[in-house]
Amino acid sequence: MDNLKNIVPLMIQFHSGDPKSIHHFMKVYSFAKAICEEEGITGDVEEIIEIASLVLDIGIKISDDKYNQTGVSCQELEGPQLSDMLLLNIGYDREVISRVHYLVAHHHTYDDIDDVDYQVLVEAAFLVNAFDDKLDKESIKIVRDTVFKTKAGKKYLTDMFNIKD
Repeated sequence: MDNLKNIVPLMIQFHSGDPKSIHHFMKVYSFAKAICEEEGITGDVEEIIEIASLVLDIGIKISDDKYNQTGVSCQELEGPQLSDMLLLNIGYDREVISRVHYLVAHHHTYDDIDDVDYQVLVEAAFLVNAFDDKLDKESIKIVRDTVFKTKAGKKYLTDMFNIKD
Protein backbone atom coordinates (compact mmCIF):
# COMPACT_ATOMS: atom_id res chain seq x y z
CA MET A 1 0.00 0.00 0.00
CA ASP A 2 3.01 2.31 0.24
CA ASN A 3 2.99 2.97 -3.51
CA LEU A 4 -0.73 3.77 -3.51
CA LYS A 5 -0.10 7.24 -2.10
CA ASN A 6 1.84 8.09 -5.28
CA ILE A 7 -1.01 7.35 -7.67
CA VAL A 8 -3.39 10.22 -6.80
CA PRO A 9 -0.86 13.02 -7.46
CA LEU A 10 0.35 11.30 -10.64
CA MET A 11 -3.19 10.89 -11.94
CA ILE A 12 -4.04 14.50 -11.12
CA GLN A 13 -0.92 15.59 -12.97
CA PHE A 14 -1.76 13.25 -15.88
CA HIS A 15 -5.22 14.85 -16.16
CA SER A 16 -3.92 18.39 -15.63
CA GLY A 17 -6.41 20.91 -16.99
CA ASP A 18 -9.24 18.35 -16.99
CA PRO A 19 -11.01 18.72 -13.64
CA LYS A 20 -13.97 16.63 -14.84
CA SER A 21 -11.75 13.55 -15.28
CA ILE A 22 -10.03 14.19 -11.96
CA HIS A 23 -13.36 14.47 -10.16
CA HIS A 24 -14.54 11.30 -11.89
CA PHE A 25 -11.72 9.04 -10.78
CA MET A 26 -11.67 10.55 -7.29
CA LYS A 27 -15.39 9.79 -6.90
CA VAL A 28 -14.96 6.23 -8.18
CA TYR A 29 -12.03 5.82 -5.77
CA SER A 30 -14.12 7.12 -2.85
CA PHE A 31 -16.99 4.73 -3.58
CA ALA A 32 -14.59 1.83 -4.05
CA LYS A 33 -12.93 2.53 -0.70
CA ALA A 34 -16.31 2.83 1.03
CA ILE A 35 -17.57 -0.44 -0.46
CA CYS A 36 -14.35 -2.20 0.59
CA GLU A 37 -14.69 -0.87 4.11
CA GLU A 38 -18.33 -1.93 4.50
CA GLU A 39 -17.76 -5.31 2.88
CA GLY A 40 -14.64 -6.04 4.96
CA ILE A 41 -12.36 -6.24 1.93
CA THR A 42 -8.75 -5.66 3.00
CA GLY A 43 -5.15 -6.38 2.07
CA ASP A 44 -4.01 -7.06 -1.47
CA VAL A 45 -7.54 -7.24 -2.86
CA GLU A 46 -8.39 -3.83 -1.43
CA GLU A 47 -5.16 -2.39 -2.83
CA ILE A 48 -5.92 -3.70 -6.32
CA ILE A 49 -9.43 -2.24 -6.15
CA GLU A 50 -8.10 1.14 -5.05
CA ILE A 51 -5.40 1.20 -7.72
CA ALA A 52 -7.83 0.19 -10.46
CA SER A 53 -10.38 2.77 -9.31
CA LEU A 54 -7.81 5.53 -9.71
CA VAL A 55 -6.53 4.49 -13.15
CA LEU A 56 -9.71 2.98 -14.64
CA ASP A 57 -10.23 5.70 -17.26
CA ILE A 58 -6.58 6.55 -17.92
CA GLY A 59 -7.10 5.71 -21.61
CA ILE A 60 -9.63 8.47 -22.25
CA LYS A 61 -7.08 11.24 -22.80
CA ILE A 62 -4.93 9.31 -25.28
CA SER A 63 -8.04 7.94 -27.02
CA ASP A 64 -9.24 11.48 -27.59
CA ASP A 65 -5.81 12.60 -28.82
CA LYS A 66 -5.11 9.52 -30.94
CA TYR A 67 -8.57 8.62 -32.32
CA ASN A 68 -10.53 11.83 -31.73
CA GLN A 69 -13.01 9.81 -29.65
CA THR A 70 -13.28 8.45 -26.14
CA GLY A 71 -15.48 5.41 -26.70
CA VAL A 72 -15.21 2.28 -24.62
CA SER A 73 -13.31 0.29 -27.25
CA CYS A 74 -10.61 2.96 -27.53
CA GLN A 75 -10.33 3.27 -23.75
CA GLU A 76 -10.05 -0.48 -23.34
CA LEU A 77 -7.33 -0.57 -25.99
CA GLU A 78 -5.20 2.30 -24.69
CA GLY A 79 -5.90 2.33 -20.94
CA PRO A 80 -4.28 -0.92 -19.85
CA GLN A 81 -0.91 -0.10 -21.42
CA LEU A 82 -0.85 3.33 -19.81
CA SER A 83 -1.76 1.95 -16.40
CA ASP A 84 0.92 -0.74 -16.81
CA MET A 85 3.62 1.86 -17.43
CA LEU A 86 2.48 4.05 -14.55
CA LEU A 87 2.36 1.18 -12.06
CA LEU A 88 5.66 -0.30 -13.20
CA ASN A 89 7.35 3.09 -12.81
CA ILE A 90 6.19 3.46 -9.21
CA GLY A 91 7.26 -0.02 -8.20
CA TYR A 92 4.32 -2.40 -8.42
CA ASP A 93 5.03 -6.04 -9.21
CA ARG A 94 3.85 -7.79 -12.35
CA GLU A 95 1.08 -9.71 -10.55
CA VAL A 96 -0.61 -6.51 -9.35
CA ILE A 97 -0.06 -4.80 -12.70
CA SER A 98 -1.54 -7.76 -14.56
CA ARG A 99 -4.74 -7.73 -12.50
CA VAL A 100 -5.14 -3.96 -12.75
CA HIS A 101 -4.53 -4.24 -16.50
CA TYR A 102 -7.39 -6.74 -16.75
CA LEU A 103 -9.73 -4.60 -14.66
CA VAL A 104 -9.00 -1.43 -16.64
CA ALA A 105 -9.59 -3.33 -19.89
CA HIS A 106 -12.90 -4.79 -18.73
CA HIS A 107 -14.54 -2.40 -16.26
CA HIS A 108 -17.21 -1.45 -18.80
CA THR A 109 -18.22 -5.09 -19.23
CA TYR A 110 -20.80 -6.36 -16.77
CA ASP A 111 -20.88 -10.00 -17.75
CA ASP A 112 -18.13 -12.42 -16.74
CA ILE A 113 -17.30 -10.56 -13.52
CA ASP A 114 -14.80 -13.03 -12.12
CA ASP A 115 -13.90 -11.80 -8.63
CA VAL A 116 -14.71 -9.31 -5.89
CA ASP A 117 -12.17 -6.75 -7.14
CA TYR A 118 -13.91 -6.61 -10.51
CA GLN A 119 -17.34 -6.49 -8.82
CA VAL A 120 -16.45 -3.57 -6.57
CA LEU A 121 -14.84 -1.62 -9.41
CA VAL A 122 -17.92 -2.05 -11.62
CA GLU A 123 -20.21 -0.97 -8.80
CA ALA A 124 -18.12 2.06 -7.82
CA ALA A 125 -17.86 3.22 -11.43
CA PHE A 126 -21.59 2.75 -12.00
CA LEU A 127 -22.45 4.74 -8.87
CA VAL A 128 -20.60 7.68 -10.40
CA ASN A 129 -21.67 7.16 -14.01
CA ALA A 130 -25.37 6.76 -13.19
CA PHE A 131 -25.35 10.26 -11.73
CA ASP A 132 -23.02 11.84 -14.29
CA ASP A 133 -24.97 10.35 -17.20
CA LYS A 134 -28.33 11.24 -15.62
CA LEU A 135 -29.68 7.71 -15.94
CA ASP A 136 -33.35 7.21 -15.19
CA LYS A 137 -34.39 5.36 -12.03
CA GLU A 138 -35.73 2.34 -13.89
CA SER A 139 -32.42 1.79 -15.70
CA ILE A 140 -30.55 2.20 -12.43
CA LYS A 141 -32.85 -0.29 -10.71
CA ILE A 142 -32.30 -2.85 -13.47
CA VAL A 143 -28.52 -2.57 -13.13
CA ARG A 144 -28.77 -2.77 -9.34
CA ASP A 145 -30.89 -5.92 -9.55
CA THR A 146 -28.87 -7.65 -12.27
CA VAL A 147 -25.26 -6.48 -11.82
CA PHE A 148 -24.73 -5.33 -8.23
CA LYS A 149 -23.77 -8.05 -5.75
CA THR A 150 -22.33 -6.26 -2.70
CA LYS A 151 -24.71 -5.20 0.05
CA ALA A 152 -22.91 -1.86 0.33
CA GLY A 153 -23.10 -1.10 -3.39
CA LYS A 154 -26.80 -1.97 -3.55
CA LYS A 155 -27.52 0.18 -0.50
CA TYR A 156 -25.57 3.16 -1.85
CA LEU A 157 -27.33 2.97 -5.21
CA THR A 158 -30.77 2.52 -3.64
CA ASP A 159 -30.28 5.37 -1.19
CA MET A 160 -28.54 7.74 -3.58
CA PHE A 161 -31.31 7.51 -6.17
CA ASN A 162 -34.17 6.85 -3.70
CA ILE A 163 -35.16 3.69 -5.54
CA LYS A 164 -38.33 2.06 -4.29
CA ASP A 165 -38.78 -1.69 -4.74
